[in-house]
Amino acid sequence: MTVYVDEAIWSWKGVRWAHLMADDEYELHRFAATLGIPRMIYQGPPKTAHPHYDITAFERRRAIARGAIACSREEIVIVLRRLKAGRGA
Repeated sequence: MTVYVDEAIWSWKGVRWAHLMADDEYELHRFAATLGIPRMIYQGPPKTAHPHYDITAFERRRAIARGAIACSREEIVIVLRRLKAGRGA
């Protein structure tokens, strides 16, 4: 399974944020736990269309160091479309 993280371009309360996603939800939760990210930060259906964690730019660097694939905005859209197709949505 693969974990992906987009660029930390979203600004909120003076902090840059990115999205952490994975090929499957179990892997996403497992990987987030290895970063020390609490499960309550998770966002997924029905509240959001795509299962993900919002992570800070600092957490993004740690995720990449642990093997997450860094993606541009364009690349993450391709990943999202592939994951959506795989879920049959």
